[in-house]
Amino acid sequence: MAWQPAAVAGGPRDYPLKIPAMATAHESASLLAHPAQLEQALELQRQAFAADPFPGVAARRDRLSRLARMLREHAASIRDAISADFGQRAGEETELLEVFTSLEGIAHARRHLRRWMRTERRAAAWWSLPGRARLMRQPLGVVGIIAPWNYPLYLAVSPLTAAFAAGNRAMLKLSEHTPRFGALFESILARSFAADEAIAFNGDASVARSFAALPFDHLLFTGSTAVGREVMKAASANLTPVTLELGGKSPVIVTTGFDLAEAARRVMYGKLINAGQTCVAPDYALVPGPLVNAFIDACRAATRAYFPTLGTNPQYTSIANERQFRRLSGYLDDARNQGASIHPLHDEASDAERRRLSPVALTDVGDAMRVMQDEIFGPILPVVGYDTLDDAIRYVNARPRPLALYYFGARDRDLDAVLERTVAGGVTVNNTALHVVQENLPFGGVGPSGMGEYHGRAGFDRLSKQKPVFIDGRISAASLLAPPYGRRFRAILNLLRR
Repeated sequence: MAWQPAAVAGGPRDYPLKIPAMATAHESASLLAHPAQLEQALELQRQAFAADPFPGVAARRDRLSRLARMLREHAASIRDAISADFGQRAGEETELLEVFTSLEGIAHARRHLRRWMRTERRAAAWWSLPGRARLMRQPLGVVGIIAPWNYPLYLAVSPLTAAFAAGNRAMLKLSEHTPRFGALFESILARSFAADEAIAFNGDASVARSFAALPFDHLLFTGSTAVGREVMKAASANLTPVTLELGGKSPVIVTTGFDLAEAARRVMYGKLINAGQTCVAPDYALVPGPLVNAFIDACRAATRAYFPTLGTNPQYTSIANERQFRRLSGYLDDARNQGASIHPLHDEASDAERRRLSPVALTDVGDAMRVMQDEIFGPILPVVGYDTLDDAIRYVNARPRPLALYYFGARDRDLDAVLERTVAGGVTVNNTALHVVQENLPFGGVGPSGMGEYHGRAGFDRLSKQKPVFIDGRISAASLLAPPYGRRFRAILNLLRR
């Protein structure tokens, strides 16, 4: 599937819409992008941006509308491609967590776009009157987007929505771990957009390295903290500004101020969607010591209610690939060998052939265990008992700042203490993950869990240059402070200091 700029610069590309029936990362080598193609695509988009550096609201809404139409028309193919890449991915989860959320983000941007684009009046300093101050938001140019495998649609479309809303062009690097989806998305994007508007590339880690090294006007990466460091290093050579959406160990704090069984149901929902392969999935739970066993029992009941069966249940998602399955199994072996207690949360055992990992809870965990060091990204839930809320807060603060934090309890001083004394990318109270899909809230990490925010207005601002403009009057007070400096200068300066 070679990219031919001469044939596509004027409009959407007419690629055949096919999903490789048995494509793997190796077999999709025909989709591998060459560094020269990446550079050529960037140059094409730069030229298009130079010709139209400030698209109006109609042009931006048109791109957003085409993006939404593309998702609606190909929703079934997207669902099937992602499921095939995972080995089994619940179609309902793709429809809800990827297609629906993507469309909601697009609709939100279209609704608010005109207001976001308005130049804002700002108060001018009193001594510079009658001058006027303005703030305008200007497109940056070409935005690079590196999307991961766990939510390959949503985590490509959500930043693309922000890029389009802000008036930018965009290039996407899709994950080699979802090759069927990658082939499909590259094709349908080519049918919907000219290459100088948006273009997607597939390929392995070498392509990702070449992509990250391009001199974009902004680069948005979603993935692991370790790879995020490499992306930032590559971008630094060009001083490319970056937004890093990473991960980390997102804690749950359960208190006696919320029904324990209901807390377990909501925690396990957040833990088991996509089989835990979610950057904001609850990573470990802090529970009052006397309630640990009851909480695990409630988690077991919730798991069985959500998924009466595992092995043949099309609504329970497989671990995405063999490498991830081995990693998670290794966490359990390591924890067991170091003295952790493993509590099955379902009657069915794991099925290695189908990569169905049966959910478990862990107790007696220690910091030396890999499951307590790495982001889990699977249906494994360590449960740690605590004595006082202060102990729970200290436990969270002794670890790297997480992407998300979840608190179950009354809306009282304890909640205030948690919110004020912990730092996290985002918080959901009395549930999990719901802060992510609030388009009026920014989404992003802090420290090791990321930098920069997007979604909604935050994404529009992140991918715009917020340009300050000062318009001086025909009569300017500043002229009174010009050289040669003398008594008048000193008198006026003394007056301004008062």
